[in-house]
Amino acid sequence: MRRREFLGVLGGAAAIWPIAAQSQEAGRTYRVGFLIPSPRSSPPVAAFLDELRINGFIEGQNVEVLFGGFAVRDDQLAALAAALVKAAPDAIVAGPELPLRALQNATRTVPLVGMSEDLVTEGLVASLARPGGNTTGISLLSPELNGKRQDILIEAVPGARRVAMMVDSNVTRPDHLQRLQYAAQSRGIELLSFGVKAPEDTVAALNAAKAAGAEALNFLASPLFSAPGSRSNQIVMDRLAAIRLPAIFQWPEMAEIGAVLGYGPRFTDVYHHRARIVVRILRGAKPADIPVEQPTRFELVINLQAAKAVGHEVPASLVLRADKVIE
Repeated sequence: MRRREFLGVLGGAAAIWPIAAQSQEAGRTYRVGFLIPSPRSSPPVAAFLDELRINGFIEGQNVEVLFGGFAVRDDQLAALAAALVKAAPDAIVAGPELPLRALQNATRTVPLVGMSEDLVTEGLVASLARPGGNTTGISLLSPELNGKRQDILIEAVPGARRVAMMVDSNVTRPDHLQRLQYAAQSRGIELLSFGVKAPEDTVAALNAAKAAGAEALNFLASPLFSAPGSRSNQIVMDRLAAIRLPAIFQWPEMAEIGAVLGYGPRFTDVYHHRARIVVRILRGAKPADIPVEQPTRFELVINLQAAKAVGHEVPASLVLRADKVIE
């Protein structure tokens, strides 16, 4: 499997950090909390714990994972954030924007290791190089990658003249949508926008896109649509098959579970990186001193089975460029 290096690490910083001089304390149990939309049993969480284990932090031995912060809904955030902070963990893994913001409102001292679409633009850190405060983590480059995915989708459906984008109305910035509109118009394509505020509204938005004549769908970056392992994934995949529309998502794993296209960093990979940040914090580093990471490896996965199911043929030129093809 080939993985393209699309963008570099921030400021030329090394992709692999030096090992912290301070190791874990013998006999101590470290407490790690989560405030994320993925369930406890999901592959990304397993990847995170596996990375901790490789670095000597083993659940059940010297690490306790606090429960109650998995598969969270937005209406639970304030209460769960307060409960996590009260439990006095050594670090909290959180994201995207709304869980991180809830935690920042609850504490300025507990280290927060976040992942969000754009940590700086969202005001969650001061800068990538010097995040400041008690928050660091991974910024996913979503404004740039949403446009890249739009280009891939247009190439995958070359005859389309009307494309829809599924938008998380809670967090997506209007200026970002406008840039995507301009890019589509420059290629003679009408870009329709459908806002969604909660997972249960997604099917209605898909139906509306189909009724409006959309010929392809770009699910803009948001765990609302594409957090692998979330409960709503299968419902969305089933509806896409029913309305027979090809779609692209932000994670390669989404193509592996039924979407036609997925482009971005692997969800499990970014959880491995988050675990390495947590390791540094457990060994004594301060979040303010740990630069925010950005993904450097991006993977295009094409599911030809899914394409066939919706009656679409992906051009051979794009298939040849894919990192993984499901036939």
